[in-house]
Amino acid sequence: MLLQTVTPVSVLGTTVLLALFLSVTAHIAARNVLGDVDPRRALYIGPLPAVISVVGNALELPAGLILLAALLVDGTMFWWSYERSRRAVAAMTLIHAVVTTLLAGVLILISILLASMPG
Repeated sequence: MLLQTVTPVSVLGTTVLLALFLSVTAHIAARNVLGDVDPRRALYIGPLPAVISVVGNALELPAGLILLAALLVDGTMFWWSYERSRRAVAAMTLIHAVVTTLLAGVLILISILLASMPG
């Protein structure tokens, strides 16, 4: 059994990569709802939900609580970044959650296939 140690660098790397992933999927969600938008605005959305996820899991909080907090912050960041109506923000947040879940699932399955490749 391989025992992995958690270092500050690994936690920071995980948080940064998750924030970038969430920013990319936030841009996809914003484009889906609003059309052509500035991709730099999506960079404001990813970091806070990423921090909530990493800290919540480090503190071993219930997954439902972490998810609810991340979605609320996600919606707040969409509202702050794009300054749209509640309906548009709700649509962007929902689409962001769906796109993130689907893309993460695809990436996980690809990594499983690559790990099980013979040779």
